[in-house]
Amino acid sequence: MAFIPRQQAATLMSMWGTNAAVALEMGLLLVLVLLVACNGGGSIPTSLEGPFTPVTRRLDPSLRVRSEDLPMHHPLLVKRVPSIFPEQISLALSTPNSMWVSWVTGDAQIGPKVMPLDPSTVGSEVHYGTESGKYGFVQRGSSSVYSQIYPFEGLLNYTSGIIHHVRLQGLSPNTKYYYKCGDSSLLAMSKEHAFVTPPLQSPYCYPHRIAVIGDLGLTSNSSATIDHLNQNDPSMILMIGDLTYANQYVTTGIKGVSCFSCAYPDAPIRETYQPRWDGWGRFMEPLTSRVPMMVIEGNHEIEPQAEGATFTSYKARFAVPSQECGSNSSFYYSFNVGGIHFIMLGAYVDYNKTGMQYAWLKQDLANVDREVTPWLVASWHPPWYNSYSSHYQEFECMRQEMEDLLYKFSVDVVFSGHVHAYERMNRVYNYTLNPCAPLYITVGDGGNIEGIDTEFADDPGKCPKPEENQPEFGGVCHIKFTSGPAKGKFCWDEQPEWSAFRESSFGHGILEVINSTHALWTWHRNQESYKINGIVGDQIYIVRQPEICNPHHNLSIQRSP
Repeated sequence: MAFIPRQQAATLMSMWGTNAAVALEMGLLLVLVLLVACNGGGSIPTSLEGPFTPVTRRLDPSLRVRSEDLPMHHPLLVKRVPSIFPEQISLALSTPNSMWVSWVTGDAQIGPKVMPLDPSTVGSEVHYGTESGKYGFVQRGSSSVYSQIYPFEGLLNYTSGIIHHVRLQGLSPNTKYYYKCGDSSLLAMSKEHAFVTPPLQSPYCYPHRIAVIGDLGLTSNSSATIDHLNQNDPSMILMIGDLTYANQYVTTGIKGVSCFSCAYPDAPIRETYQPRWDGWGRFMEPLTSRVPMMVIEGNHEIEPQAEGATFTSYKARFAVPSQECGSNSSFYYSFNVGGIHFIMLGAYVDYNKTGMQYAWLKQDLANVDREVTPWLVASWHPPWYNSYSSHYQEFECMRQEMEDLLYKFSVDVVFSGHVHAYERMNRVYNYTLNPCAPLYITVGDGGNIEGIDTEFADDPGKCPKPEENQPEFGGVCHIKFTSGPAKGKFCWDEQPEWSAFRESSFGHGILEVINSTHALWTWHRNQESYKINGIVGDQIYIVRQPEICNPHHNLSIQRSP
């Protein structure tokens, strides 16, 4: 007979509720725990046991630090349908009863002179229904093309295929829909795909599993990450910036490099090879055509071009619920899934208290009804709390502008990427341990060509100089600590107390929200997928304490860092 560890049993008792739906969830969890115990899984800690003693797990020397990008002729990246047929099909959440379907038709062009395709030549239709092969509903949408133009001799220009976005409305919750997309008048419809809509918006209903990935890229490590993620069967994906790494190439598409400025110090502009975006869309389609993916921009999506234009590909390729949530910007937005309110913030647009993003965020947070959506999860690309040498204190300005607001409204969890490694913090506010602060997690270890980050700012000789780690947007606000073990210093001499666990490995995370106060977070290393009885990289129950940490709680407990 299997026994539940004492701490885990106590956790289950605290999670149990009188509501029948909650009781059912807890019964399923009890079965899961019994299975874990039978397999020698042991106790999973809860955030209530924190703050935890900092732990570091350094890079496994048997693993490679980085891998090369997959070539454009790789079977996962090549175009597999005739020009007029849809490809790069992806889903994104809109409102609780709406879903975006996006795809690309036509052939992109690259060369000294390019002629954009005419979007009006192909329709944007989605035929869908709740039975396979029977499509009782049709929705039509919009289409566009974009160009990446470089006003420098010798650089090649690019114009995309036709990018389509269609919003399906009036969907029922927790329902499987079958769909085809394309242009029926041209007999150019995709094969049948299917998706399951999110659960009912309620404090008792939550998505099955939420996958969290950052800094993915398009390498063999990236492929391993997606293969492993597929095994974990997510119901939605948070893609927290730095998607394709198309800007690790010159416009001619010569082999990608891990450091663009090192390889091309005389380049007139940060070049890109835009066909990598098309390859990435094909690479992701088997997943994103059935599982909605919510994206936020990272620094590798900036992609400057002629006349100062930036983020052109990112804005054109992805549909996000910016109008639905009132932000009217694809750089920051929010959405609800069951009992969770998600906020996606932009670190590469104005985040100051006087700006539009801050005003929108303040209003969005004020509008959240925690009786309906108890969980509040935020994501943006660069982390505020980070003990690696890479990007250390890089976005300190953003933290100083926005942290008070997130703390005031009791944000529960924050996901970031940018640093190519994994790190989970103890709950921290203004560099001070605080049980009511968000739990910050960095998951920037998707597998990109730049490789894994292995050095820590507290390692001897690895503390960056204050003039280093300049952000690609915003100011520099590096600080020295004014209290605690690192008082008077820019870096700690040991792993900071707010850093609970860190490891240099590629992987992804899975968030499973169980009820209104408990969620299970699991970080999976890629190497788990090919090791028998692999042990997960990190796992913890994240516990909310609404009776103690109420929204708008007193900010007077703030202390100096």
